[in-house]
Amino acid sequence: MKKLHVVAMASDREDLLRNLLHLGCVEISEPADKLADPQWSALLHRDSSGLAQKKDEMTDVNTALDAIKKFGQLKDGLFIQRHPITEKEFLSAETAQRARDAAGKIGGLLEQLSRLQGEESRMSAQRASLLPWKGLDMPLELRETAHVLFRMGVCPGATNVGAIQAELSAADAAAEILDIFSDRQQRYLLLVCHRADEEKAMEILRPRSFSAVSFSGLTGTPAENLSRLEEKLIGNRAQQQETTKTITACAEYRDALRVYADRLNAEAMRETDAERMLTDGTIVFFEGWAPEESMDRVEALFREKGCAWEALDPTPEDYPDVPVQLKNNWITRQLNMVTEMYSLPAYDGVDPNPLMAPFFVLFYGFMMADMGYGALMILFSILVTKKYRPKGTAGHLFRLMGMCGVSAFIFGVVTGGFLGDFIPQIAMIINPNTTLTALPSLFTPLNDTLSILIGAMCLGAVQVITGMAISFAEKLKKGQILDAVWEELTWWLVFAGIALAVLGVTKVLLYISLAMVVVGAGWNAKGFGKVTAVFSSLYSHVTGYFGDILSYSRLMALMLSGSVIAQVFNTLGAIPGNLVIFLIISLLGNTLNFALNLLSCYVHDLRLQCLEYFNKFYKDGGKPFEPLAINTKYVDIENS
Repeated sequence: MKKLHVVAMASDREDLLRNLLHLGCVEISEPADKLADPQWSALLHRDSSGLAQKKDEMTDVNTALDAIKKFGQLKDGLFIQRHPITEKEFLSAETAQRARDAAGKIGGLLEQLSRLQGEESRMSAQRASLLPWKGLDMPLELRETAHVLFRMGVCPGATNVGAIQAELSAADAAAEILDIFSDRQQRYLLLVCHRADEEKAMEILRPRSFSAVSFSGLTGTPAENLSRLEEKLIGNRAQQQETTKTITACAEYRDALRVYADRLNAEAMRETDAERMLTDGTIVFFEGWAPEESMDRVEALFREKGCAWEALDPTPEDYPDVPVQLKNNWITRQLNMVTEMYSLPAYDGVDPNPLMAPFFVLFYGFMMADMGYGALMILFSILVTKKYRPKGTAGHLFRLMGMCGVSAFIFGVVTGGFLGDFIPQIAMIINPNTTLTALPSLFTPLNDTLSILIGAMCLGAVQVITGMAISFAEKLKKGQILDAVWEELTWWLVFAGIALAVLGVTKVLLYISLAMVVVGAGWNAKGFGKVTAVFSSLYSHVTGYFGDILSYSRLMALMLSGSVIAQVFNTLGAIPGNLVIFLIISLLGNTLNFALNLLSCYVHDLRLQCLEYFNKFYKDGGKPFEPLAINTKYVDIENS
């Protein structure tokens, strides 16, 4: 990376940002540290941008797209199918205007729909409150006459209406209580009483939790009001359906909206970086980062725009802030998703992808070890990448799946596995006397389990030693020679000494290497610390290396479990001796086994890389390089 300091004319800011967006290789840094410096803040300040407006437009467009998808019942499937588009079409003013008009239209329709739904909810609630009073043949606006009062109200469902009437009679109150309707929760009552006896009646009703009910603004009987509400609800729902149909018809604008959504996303990134530029009204200043291999294009742009700039190599003090961009070929690029999931390497660290790729693919195939499963992975990878052309993490995932599928297919050939023992079982159902009881193989998981276990642990030892070798080289590069000798070289000699002793060649190297362990463990300790350092080093290294290598036994365990589960389902399907039943049971079981193995092999492979391998040499903590660039979700921009 190169650290950039750039000064340009303020009048060229927008044009400069557009060109940087097109280049896609410059990250503009946040200027918070500069603004915290009084000398800088006295000279320069942040300039305004149109970021808020772009975000509002993005919200409108995304809302419109969601509405089209929801009401039009459109499905993207597992992935969004990206389609190619030229840069001219991407930046087309006509497409942008069409999308803006569509977003405005759909936004208005959504507001109308929301209003109608609110009205429906209000009318439905009013209808529910009127239904219990449907049997009351009295206008709701009738509250009183010259001498009589009418009071509607509710009491708990267990209220004894007869007892209330008896108490009213006993109190010599000119009042009548009418039971209009009742359910489990409430009783709906109408009190008819003389004005002079209202207080007597209420004294009897209050202890029974009588609560007055009124329908302000309504005229006519409850039945008449319910009839009017039904008509309004029918009309409201018809309007909602019509509005929904109109939104659905807007599906023709979907492509334009998607293109504009991608364009707005790019413009929002541009406006975000515009806010990171400092200005005094005449010039703009910004700091940033650019990859060294892109500097020719970057400098050509700066010269064209009349900028003043400098491009510096980052100092060790800058390393924590230097963004990291992994440099890969077509093979190792697919491992980006694994590295990014764990953590990017520090700027002064080592790129793990080329060092991890062969092991990751090899181990995955070792665990899956089935020609059928491998072929399915390859086929699925090709179909998804060709049809949907996914980018970023999803693209890396499916291309990595294809590579691992090739490895799984090869190991399936070696172990004779095709959906377990699918083919021999079919042969035996068709012809019980067939000699095809197993596919040709070098070894099988069930018969050569110990050999596979030893092979898995040998592969583990190779990866652990590779990790140590990388650490050794990195320490030599940094001038940490003694650390490299005592922490890596010594233990290689121990391993070699043990091997020679077991083979009966000589024990001299083992004795020398053990002496080096004793000396190296406490070479930088003092006093009694040398003794404790020796025991601590022996314990941590012996248990650590042994535990790491033993952890690779999971390669054998996954291979064995996948093979056994597949054969179990095949055996269950073959019991009836019917080919159709066998195919149904076997394919269902193998589908389940395949899905489980896809995930479990990935998880265990990832664990081996991140815990057993990376801890030997990996220095994490890198910041991702996020240049100002056009990152699209729905389209692929191609050269005109």
